[in-house]
Amino acid sequence: MKTRLFAATACFAGVILILSLLLAYSVKPENAAERKAEHIVALNEISQMAQKAASGKDTSSKELLKEKIAALNTSLREEEHPGNARLYPAILFIGTIAVIYLFLIFLYIYFSILRPFDKLKGYAQSISKGDFDVSLNYERSNYFGAFTWAFDHMRREITRARACEQEAIDNNKTVIATLSHDIKTPIASIRAYAEGLEANMDTTAEKRVRYLSVIMKKCDDVTKLTNDLFLHSISDLDKLKVVTEKVELCGYLSPILEEINAGQGDVAFQKPYACLYVDIDKNRFQQLVENLINNARKYAKTKIEVSIKNEDRSVTISFRDYGQGAASEDMPFLFDKFYRGKNCGKEQGSGLGLYIVRYVAEQMKGEVRLINHTDGLEVTVNLPLIS
Repeated sequence: MKTRLFAATACFAGVILILSLLLAYSVKPENAAERKAEHIVALNEISQMAQKAASGKDTSSKELLKEKIAALNTSLREEEHPGNARLYPAILFIGTIAVIYLFLIFLYIYFSILRPFDKLKGYAQSISKGDFDVSLNYERSNYFGAFTWAFDHMRREITRARACEQEAIDNNKTVIATLSHDIKTPIASIRAYAEGLEANMDTTAEKRVRYLSVIMKKCDDVTKLTNDLFLHSISDLDKLKVVTEKVELCGYLSPILEEINAGQGDVAFQKPYACLYVDIDKNRFQQLVENLINNARKYAKTKIEVSIKNEDRSVTISFRDYGQGAASEDMPFLFDKFYRGKNCGKEQGSGLGLYIVRYVAEQMKGEVRLINHTDGLEVTVNLPLIS
């Protein structure tokens, strides 16, 4: 495009120069015959004046004779180069104006059309390569202003759509990983009680019934989790659904901890004296409790103390172990997805346990905090009290 514009400019300059030459030559010198007649007349006058001056009759003829001779010499000198005195200044003036005009026109076209177009062309090449971080500023002064704005708006929309798509993919992976992680807990309980039955630990009919009831309940928990996984696979849900209800905390928590503690006896529950009511999802909160206790069993391998403290308009459930705790540099990141602390050792895990705990608690308007002690780690879950 630049080459074609330059060629057009050169042609235009040539036309202007030709017109200026024609204009300069249009000022023609006088006719040669007329100029010759004028010279003859001037010579006759000079001859007559010379005769009078020689006879001495006319004293003023000498001065007039000198003037006539000077005028004739000037005319003869101009005759040697006819029209040059007027031709060259005209060509110089018109050529200069033409060059300045063409220069201004070329600059205007370059800054108003060519440079914005080159910028837009380079921007399109960057977009075609997948680089959506380059922005294109909107300029009202050039002819591509509206198109530039539309192009950059398209880039922002594509960037936003890609970000939403990536977020949806990440959420999908998180939910699947979360459900898969939660399925492991009831399956582990089922295996533990099945091994107890295999080892004939059900010495009484009462124990056998209790073992079987726990196995069936855990099977129901697995069914619920697989249903969540199925619903998520056929919908656009990006989060697990949480449905809360009014629950008396101590009465709800006691049988859950009793089931978890059965056969191992490593969980001590300090029951409060008062009835405390909270707004929670029973199934999700059970997942929260089981995740915290299983984490403590896996990494601390000590006894676990569960206590409930009644505070001003809230209740705090504490899960305290007496292991080696967490490294101080890991503390800010333990709630992040797929993050595992340095002290996890050879224990298998996905780094989702505490992430699930925090998410479930926040959905119930609660808060989870980590307290690192010299002799263990404490996780507290704070929930608002309701009347």
